[in-house]
Parts: sequence; C-alpha cells; structure tokens
Amino acid sequence: MRHTSVVAETPEPSPSPDIDPDADRGDPLLAAYLERRTNLVRFLAARAGSLAVAEDLVQELYFKLAARDRGQDIGAPVALLYRMALNLMLDRARGEARSVARDTAWRQTAHAEVGGVDVADEPPADEAAASAQRLRQLVAAVAELPPQAGRAFRLHKLEGLSHAETARAMGLSVKAVEKHVSAALKALTARLGRRADA
Repeated sequence: MRHTSVVAETPEPSPSPDIDPDADRGDPLLAAYLERRTNLVRFLAARAGSLAVAEDLVQELYFKLAARDRGQDIGAPVALLYRMALNLMLDRARGEARSVARDTAWRQTAHAEVGGVDVADEPPADEAAASAQRLRQLVAAVAELPPQAGRAFRLHKLEGLSHAETARAMGLSVKAVEKHVSAALKALTARLGRRADA
C-alpha cells in the first residue's frame, strides 16, 4: 500500500498593484524591498499566522519606505528592512492587545457575570418591545390632548420646565399651568389605563 503525503503549500503572495517598479532608483532600501517582497510576506506570514495580515504589513512597510527621508545612508538595507517589518508586526500586535484589554475592561464594567457566563444588563427583547409600544401609545395620547393641556404637559413633564417657567413660556398663571398639567395627567392615565386593560 502506497502512502502519499500532502504538503500544504502557502499560496504565492500577490504582487502589490500600488508599487512603482521604478521607485527603487537610487534607494537601496526600496530596491531591497522590491527584490525581497515575496520573502517578506512569507517571513511575516510565518510569524503572524496569516497570509492576509502579512500582505497588509508588507504593504504598510512599502508606504513607510516610500514616505521616509531618503537622505540617510543605509549600511545594511536588507537587515533594516526585516527589522522594520518585525517592528510593524509588533506594533500591530500591541495595538490588538490594547484593544482586547479595552474591550475586556468595558465588558467587566458593563456586564455582570453569573456562573462564569456574561449577563448583559439590557432588558429582554420582549420587555424592550413592550416599552417601545408603550412609548408610542404615550406619544399618540399626548398628541390628542387639548392644545393648552398638551403644551403644558410637554413643557413641564417632557422638557423639564418648572411650573413657573412653563407659565412664563405659555403666558399663563402658575395656577392655570398646574390645572392643565393635572388635566393632562388624568386624561393620559385614563386613556393609557384603558389600553393596558384591553
């Protein structure tokens, strides 16, 4: 019986469409990059565990190289190139670790844990839907109030104005505003109470 072994091959890294092949003229670092781009992708993919991440890092490396001051004398461009690639990978890993730590801290403050399971503080979906329906009913009921009672109710109860501030805004006495708000509350209670019983 013959045994055949299957070797998983890493897909060939694709050439970057944004790279200008003439950009390496007089720049040993860009020349080294263009010459070793495929090897850089493989090098980073082996360390990052992802070809897509490696491609992103190598593309980012190119942009760093193209934007840098080219007046510096570079003694060992290949060594510098690989060191820059590793630094980019480490920067990305640190950023991801910070993001995970931030998310974990948020989850610890925003969630409770019961028996080792995260429990969200949000209400169940049926309660949220019922609350939304009650709010729609309240808005509709307020819209049907007599104009003065509706305005007094909105200013005092919804916008948070005091009775005196509501009276000034409406050009009424405080006593009149109190009567309008009281009448609005009675009407809303009667109407919404009927709907809740129905």
